[in-house]
Amino acid sequence: MPFELIKSEIIYPGRAFTIRRDHVRLPDGRTTKFDIVEHHGSVVLIPIDEKGNLLFVRQFRHAAGKDLLELPAGTLDEGEVPEACARREVREETGMASDQIQLIGGFYLAPGYSTEYMYVYLATSLRYDPLQADADEFLEVETFPVAEVLKMAERGEIPDAKSLAALFLARPHLEKYLKQ
Repeated sequence: MPFELIKSEIIYPGRAFTIRRDHVRLPDGRTTKFDIVEHHGSVVLIPIDEKGNLLFVRQFRHAAGKDLLELPAGTLDEGEVPEACARREVREETGMASDQIQLIGGFYLAPGYSTEYMYVYLATSLRYDPLQADADEFLEVETFPVAEVLKMAERGEIPDAKSLAALFLARPHLEKYLKQ
């Protein structure tokens, strides 16, 4: 049951996202406020090389205070279509271009407070074709066999929600790599 929007105001206009405060009327007539992170959306990639290995990036995440192992991902530029973003991000983050890229699903990252929707792409037929990484990214590419990645996820060694959700959506596409 939708809430009635009474008014909305921008609290913080940021580089990567905007924070707005929505004043809403609830179905029972009460009013409340929600602080919402407006986000253009993003992509997360499942890049698989010719040997059946998944490419991950390891990077320091300031908010978490540690290095995290993650699937490559990135934010859509304003007006950018998700597939174009996916093709750009796989090159920026892994140095590999994908000749076969397929949308396999998507999800809201944190719908309780954010509009960010993540599109999940399977990227195969990889070839070396790097793009310059973003100025604030310091990434190390690491490869793992698909079976090992799934075990790592089950053991809690991949504490990144977008990577876990993308792996879950990709599972039917990964089955053929488990037999290798």
